[in-house]
Amino acid sequence: MTQSLLLAVLALMLAALAACGVDGAPTRPEPQPEPGLHVSGEARIGVTTRL
Repeated sequence: MTQSLLLAVLALMLAALAACGVDGAPTRPEPQPEPGLHVSGEARIGVTTRL
């Protein structure tokens, strides 16, 4: 029983160690946009005719 418990603990430790850093090196989060109003776009005014 003691040997199987030791083996189970060893397997659990190995699984926990294998899961560390699995997604790569840490990266900084992207900066959040500043709060407020942001307006952008395009407007056209004019008269067109076809001859």
